[in-house]
Amino acid sequence: MSTSATTPRRPIAMGIFLLVTGLVGLYASFSLVLDEFAKYENPTKALSCDVSPFVNCSQVMTSWQGHLLGFPNPLLGVMGFVAPVAVGVMLLAGAQNGRRWFWVAFNTGVFLAWVFVTWLFTQTVWVIGYLCPWCLLVWSMTIPMFWVFTIWNAAQGRFGAGLQRVGRTLLPYSWAFVLANYAVIVVSILIMFPRVLATL
Repeated sequence: MSTSATTPRRPIAMGIFLLVTGLVGLYASFSLVLDEFAKYENPTKALSCDVSPFVNCSQVMTSWQGHLLGFPNPLLGVMGFVAPVAVGVMLLAGAQNGRRWFWVAFNTGVFLAWVFVTWLFTQTVWVIGYLCPWCLLVWSMTIPMFWVFTIWNAAQGRFGAGLQRVGRTLLPYSWAFVLANYAVIVVSILIMFPRVLATL
């Protein structure tokens, strides 16, 4: 008897997706931590990401928004991005049939990360008035991680049968949500920094 009908197919694509977005987000967060340490050592030092009057990591990381919980925000990224890396490896190893609470809890964490970077985006663009390249990279990884994984998770039936039907319907178009989210950021930047492209 063939085992293909009884053995669930491993979600390799989702595993690779979480692994890649998690690793890139981890790299960006760690780079920000290194820049933070460099700033502590020499507060007047210009960082490698301080490239123009608009694109300036120093201005962002020295703001109160950059230390929302009393310590540098990138430390949250260094800790948080370990989770999708671990889950991605787990999916690639074939352990996709864990308990429902685990997937809901992980999705909740991804959602909170998306809420946090959305808030940071509004603060960076509309309040602080500077752009941070490493922050942009973190945002660009967190946004697809939230939308694509959440819709995929719903399609797996982990939020109930009703949302499973919705998830399966939306899954082929999940990247449309990502592109729409990106578009909001790009349009906001162009509104607030009309000359930003000329400085990059």
